[in-house]
Amino acid sequence: MKLTITFIGQQKRYRKSISVRTLVSFTVLSSLFMLVSSRSTDSVSEDIARIKLAQAANEAGGAEVDALAASTRQQLQILAERLAEMDATVSQLDEKGKLIAAEFGMKAEDLDAFDPGSSPKNVENEPLMEQIAALQQTVSAKKQQLAMLESLVRGHHIHEQSQLSGRPIASGWLSSYYGMRADPFTGNPAMHKGLDFAGKSGDDVVSTAAGIVTWAGERHGYGLLIEIDHGDGMVTRYGHNQALSVAIGDVVTKGQTIAVMGSTGRSTGAHVHYEVIRNGQQIDPLPYVTKRR
Repeated sequence: MKLTITFIGQQKRYRKSISVRTLVSFTVLSSLFMLVSSRSTDSVSEDIARIKLAQAANEAGGAEVDALAASTRQQLQILAERLAEMDATVSQLDEKGKLIAAEFGMKAEDLDAFDPGSSPKNVENEPLMEQIAALQQTVSAKKQQLAMLESLVRGHHIHEQSQLSGRPIASGWLSSYYGMRADPFTGNPAMHKGLDFAGKSGDDVVSTAAGIVTWAGERHGYGLLIEIDHGDGMVTRYGHNQALSVAIGDVVTKGQTIAVMGSTGRSTGAHVHYEVIRNGQQIDPLPYVTKRR
C-alpha cells in the first residue's frame, strides 16, 4: 500500500508516492531521536552513579570473599596445631604408662590388658577432622588406662607408704632422746616424750609416712604443730615449726615437706620435736627412725 503526496504551486506541480512501511519507520526513528535528545545530563549522571555503586558493591563482595578465605586458612592452621598438640599428648601418656608399668613390675606389652577398649588408630592419611576425632578417642582411652594403673600402684604401695620410717628432717642431727632428762628451762628431771632433731631455721620438716593432717596450727608448748594420722592407731607430731606447709585435711605422702624448722613454743633453739603416738600413747620414736624405708 502506498501513500501519494501532491504539492501544487503556481507554476509547478510535485507528486511523491511513499509506502506506508517507510512512513511508519520514519515516524518511529524520529520519535526515538526526540526521546534521546530530550534526556537531560542529570539522567546520564544518575546512570553513571548507579554503575559506580554496582562496581563498589562488587569490590566489597570480593573483599568479603578474600576475608572468608583468610579466616578459613587461619582456622585450618589452628586445627593443625591442635592436632600436633594432641599427638604429643598421646606420646607423653604412652611414656607415663610405661613408667607406671615398670614401677608396678609390669612389661610395656602388659598394658594392653588394661586397655578400656579403644586402641590408637593410624590417622596419618585421614582428613584433618577425622584425625582429631581419632586422637581424642585415643587420649581418652589412655587416660582411663593410666587411671587404672595408678590405682593399682597406689594399692600396691599403700602399706609401704603408711609405715613409719626415717627421720622427720631433710638435714640436721638427733639432739635429744626419748625418756627422762633435765628440763632445759628448769633443770629438773622431766619426761621427754619424743625425739629432738636440731638444724637450721628454714630447714625442711618432712612426713615420715603417708597420712591425713589432723592438726596444723598453734598448740601450747609445741608452738606451730603438725599432727598426722597414719591409720591403724598411729599418729606423728612435728613441733616448734617456723612455718607450716600443709593444712588440716590434707593428704600427705612419705617424705613430703610439711613445715619449716623453727623455734616456736617452748623451745631453746631451732629444732623439730618429733613424737610417735600409738593408740593414744606416746612411745619411743627411735625404732621407727632407724627403721629402713
